[in-house]
Amino acid sequence: MTYLELSEDGGGSHKFYEVTVAGTEVTITYGRIGEAGQTKVTAFPTEAKAQAAAAKKISEKSRKGYAAAVRGVRQRRAVTRRTIASTRSTAQQAPVLWRFDSGAAAFGIFVDGERCWVGNQNGDVYTVTHTGTVTGRFKLPDGVKCIVADDFWIYAGCDDGRVYDLSGKVPRSAYEIAADVDIYWLDIHDGVLGVSDRAGCITTIDYEDEFQWARGSSGDSAWMVRCDEDAVYHGHSGGVARYDTADGAPVWENRQARDVLFGWQEAHSVYAGTARGTVHRLAKSDGRVEAVYQCDAAVYSCATSPGGRHVFAGDSHSSVYCFDASGERLWKLGTGCGSAFSMQYLDDRLYIVTTDGSLACIDASEAAIAAARAGDVPQPMDVKAAASLEIVEPSAQVETVSSGDGVIVECVQEGERLRVRVITPGYESWNVQFPKAVRQPGARYLVDGIRSAGRGGFYRAYGEIRRLV
Repeated sequence: MTYLELSEDGGGSHKFYEVTVAGTEVTITYGRIGEAGQTKVTAFPTEAKAQAAAAKKISEKSRKGYAAAVRGVRQRRAVTRRTIASTRSTAQQAPVLWRFDSGAAAFGIFVDGERCWVGNQNGDVYTVTHTGTVTGRFKLPDGVKCIVADDFWIYAGCDDGRVYDLSGKVPRSAYEIAADVDIYWLDIHDGVLGVSDRAGCITTIDYEDEFQWARGSSGDSAWMVRCDEDAVYHGHSGGVARYDTADGAPVWENRQARDVLFGWQEAHSVYAGTARGTVHRLAKSDGRVEAVYQCDAAVYSCATSPGGRHVFAGDSHSSVYCFDASGERLWKLGTGCGSAFSMQYLDDRLYIVTTDGSLACIDASEAAIAAARAGDVPQPMDVKAAASLEIVEPSAQVETVSSGDGVIVECVQEGERLRVRVITPGYESWNVQFPKAVRQPGARYLVDGIRSAGRGGFYRAYGEIRRLV
């Protein structure tokens, strides 16, 4: 067994690489120092070839700066936690209909027609109905930075560098970010993941969890990334930039919107909330400033109603704002439960997740806001999770069955990579996005269904995964 580490000062690489040879098998384990990492086992025809392959891997890593080390001497490097600077609002109280205390500061939120998702710094993810009933709980290994959706797939990006698919009954690791990337935010479109990080870089990863391209920037602390069909929009301390989705070619950069803390997008515009107390609306086509929305403190989050008719913002003083599209402030109200780290608007409701860990539902209808500005607000309902609520953790284990309804896929060795292809007749011979931790050479699995991605060229499995025997 050979154990190597690469640990750089100043927040650079902090990862390990272990090679073990046992007869004709070579086992490679790699990842962040202090974590279990990922393991890959490869069989060779002879012991000599196994030894030669191991020596080649060790030599490659040594040339990249890895050196022999003792496991456990270096400790896991602490991940960045967003500084919580939140004061109580002096504005009138917003009409909060209900609130749920998730237990720790919360960044992650996603709201659709069925339910609300909240993810916090303890790694807890809860699902809550629009009327305030907790229906599910996932426990992920580390703090949840954000929750995003891609069609009906739901993903949570965590401080352990992994992105978990929450669409099934059991969370599965769908993407693994490079071990030296400290995730700040992520977004996903048609299976292509965009990741912004502490160093101000932007990285994209394709549906097979394989690197596409990466770009540096003129700043750091990149809290904004938004992806669409054609582009990736990246916001950091130095401004906002657009890159081409396919190859990362720069399209434009706007340095007026600096010190970005959050990003949002609509069909033709991107919105950047800044530490300077503004939300800038930028044209996707050329990056020009279309409007500026002025708040009274640093903007932690922003969102819009459909089409950008109204723009909402949450500041570091526990206030939420509403503007019309042109930039006129319509109202400012206090949350009563901390500053909004993230938010979404749906059907006259503004949903926020906050510095004190709350998921809160605010009635943003005109009548409710008018009443609130006059001092008439409802008594919020405090939502509790049932003590008997099952806690579901990520797993690489799958149920074994001999038959069943669904689509059959098979793991196929392709060089050094283990791909997944559809076996059921009637499908193209494309690869399938499928959790890597579950894959075993030659194994066949039954999934509820598959869909082709918008760009074409690959499928995405959805529903439960069961191994066929």
